[in-house]
Formats: sequence, structure tokens, C-alpha cells
Amino acid sequence: MTEREHAYSESELESVEDPITAQADICIVGLGYVGLPLAYEFDAAGHDVAGVDVDPDTIETLESGTDPTGDVGDTAIADSGLEFTTDPTVIEDATYVIVAVPTPVTDRERPNLELVENAGTTVGRHLQPGTTVVLESTVYPGGTRDVFVPAIEETATLTAGKDFGVGYSPERMVPGDDERGLRNVVKIVSALTDETLADLAALYETIVDAGVHRAPTMATAEAAKCVENTQRDVNIALVNELAMVCDHLGLDTQAVLEAAGTKWNFHDYRPGLVGGHCIPVDPFYLIDESEQRGFSPELIQQAREVNDSVPNHVAEMTIRALNEAGNVLQDSRILVLGLTYKPNVADIRTSKIGAVIDSLQEYGISVAGFDPHADNEEMAAEFGIDIQKELSTVDVDGLLVGTTHDEFHGLNFGDLAFDMSEPPVLVDVDGAFDEQATEHGFVYRRL
Repeated sequence: MTEREHAYSESELESVEDPITAQADICIVGLGYVGLPLAYEFDAAGHDVAGVDVDPDTIETLESGTDPTGDVGDTAIADSGLEFTTDPTVIEDATYVIVAVPTPVTDRERPNLELVENAGTTVGRHLQPGTTVVLESTVYPGGTRDVFVPAIEETATLTAGKDFGVGYSPERMVPGDDERGLRNVVKIVSALTDETLADLAALYETIVDAGVHRAPTMATAEAAKCVENTQRDVNIALVNELAMVCDHLGLDTQAVLEAAGTKWNFHDYRPGLVGGHCIPVDPFYLIDESEQRGFSPELIQQAREVNDSVPNHVAEMTIRALNEAGNVLQDSRILVLGLTYKPNVADIRTSKIGAVIDSLQEYGISVAGFDPHADNEEMAAEFGIDIQKELSTVDVDGLLVGTTHDEFHGLNFGDLAFDMSEPPVLVDVDGAFDEQATEHGFVYRRL
């Protein structure tokens, strides 16, 4: 990228007129939890859409009419006009190429943009002059300019801002939440030039009912994405640490929060395990880039440390509950209800319940699991435990509710307790079943 990114003033942003975007040829690179809903919505809006993914199994599943993410739905996929392929040559026919690939962190908690770079080189090989390329993956402020664009230019022999357009628009939808899907969350859009910004804003407005926010620079949009989840991480860390304080003081955390919440300006956050692909990851993109520029954001780092310590705290609560119930730890059996990273989704890849299981097993406690949303074979491989196909509490000493799926609210805890050892143990991470626990004589613990 040879020309410098322009930072628009508010008056300049308001003066840029959005062109009317008719039917467009769009290629989505990466068909996961971000790319697939994008592809579907653009197709539903009347655009011609091709989806590319490097995983043949993903393409085969989609071509069979099955949604592997569960967010769009099998019927919607089967009835759509979407084209799915592993062949990147479809990029050559696109007017817009939107890249949505994972951006994890390394074992040392450094940003890993390898997939972004690989996608950039692939796009570059097939990029035609006049095409606009948009990155939706989370990157550090400046990542589109520093990593993505050079990768495209290396194989395209074209210049960003001159021969092809560049934009950045971070994903903001919430998987598994119908009220916060792609259409009803404001879309942040940014671009290298004012013409590209106006063009992309008009394009995204065809699928986002909540509207589009035009950011003055791509780095602004990149930082905004990191900050959104960093803010949540810090606030959750506060209540998680409060839960640990209350535990040592013999106080009920939920009762404390309910009392404090009666003040009009109190912010309602609840303690819990912090998993997923955004909140535990995005702060590291901000931390790393800030440290590269000479400033160490200590509060953000401390919040990550607090939230990463919660699995050990949950394991300790479980051990204390088993001891109170008179169980020998090495002979105890815990059944974990809910192993996905959040309620009502099937994704286990970044679930923090795995760290709880590891801690319990270090004490010789036997652990099994049950989850009505996730694949049983995938759970067994990921967590290294037996997975129940049907829920049974026979020979179980304690229940640990790690993820509060809707299905669990319909359980009869009296029936569950009947088959468990006496007294039964219930560790309820989110504090959703305290009334049932009291009614049926459980030794009960919650954050």
C-alpha cells in the first residue's frame, strides 16, 4: 500500500454520498460463524454470492444443505442461491471480496494473523483491478494496513487505493442470539479512501437494518472492535474478583450484586467463565500493539489474569462441596452439564470448562459430561472425558452446571438428586438453580 490512509473529519464523512448499490457479485472467504451469515444475508438481499473455504468437509456439509454453525439454519442454506466451493478462482468474478477468517492468539498470547496473511495472498492471486477487498477478522489497530494489504499486493501486483479498494468492517453479531444478529447490530465500516467508504457503506446497508457507522480510519474501526470486548472483559473481571472476595468473606455474591444493583447507575455484570472467540482474545490484540508502541496496559492485562483464574476457583468450590458432603475426592464422580462456551450454541473450541475439568482430574476426581447442543465425539476428543448420550445421574456424586442451556431449566432436580449419592452436590457456575438446589437438599455452590 503506497498511499497514506486518510482520516476523515465528521463533516467530510457527512458530505460523502453513498452510491446506490445494485445487485453485486460478492465472494466471502471463510464460511464459519462470521462468513456464513454474511453470505446468507447478502444472498437474501439479492446479490450474487459465492463462498470459499479451505476445508472440504465444510463445503461438503454446506452443499448438502446443512448449516455447520447452527446460526443460519439448514432450511435457509438449502433454499438459498449460494455457491460453495474450495476453488479460490471464484474471486476473479467478484466485485467485492470479504474475508472472515479466525484470528486467534498464540500459546504466548500474541496475535496470530497467519490465516489473515494466507487469505490475503490467496485473494491477491485472483484479484481483478477495480475489486474492493474487505477484512472482517479481528486485528490489532493497523493490522489491515500492516499485514492484510501487503499480503494482497505481494501476489496481486496491484496497488491498494489505486488499483483495488480496501475496507475494514469488524463483525459484531452474537452467535446464538437472534436479537443481536447481523441485521440488527450497527455495522462499523471503514476504508482506505472516501470513495470506497461510501461504496461499502451502501453495500452493507443492504443487509444491516440497524444502520452503518462510518469510522474515520481503518485503525479506528480495528481499535473499536478490540475495545468493545476489552471493556466487557474488564467489567466481568471485576465481578469475578468480587465473587472470590465474597467467597472468602462468607457472603452471597448474587445477593451483594442484587443489593448494589438497586442504585440507578450500577452496571449489571455477573461472574462466570469467560470463553469464546472474542472476549478472551481481543484484549491481547490491544495489549500487544500497545506494548509494541511502548505502553503496557496493566488494567487490561490484570483483567485477563483474573478471568483466566476463574476455572481454578470453580474447581476449588467443587472440591469444597464434595468434602462437605463427605465424599472421598479420589472416589468422587462429577457430571458436567453444559460444555460449550456459552448457552444455546454448539461451539466448544474455546470453552473454559476444559480448564475446570483439568483441575478436578488433578485431584483424582472422575468427570463425565453431557451437552444437548455439542457433538458427542468432538466433546470426548476435546475434553478427554466420557460423554453421556442421555442424561443420567446414576453413581454421580455431584453436578457442575458449566453452561446454562435452555434445556436445563426444564430439568427436574428432584429426579436428578434421587439417583445421586447422599447428600447430592450441585455447583452452579451462573447461579441459575439455587431454588431447586435448596428444595431438593443439594450441597450447593455458585460464583
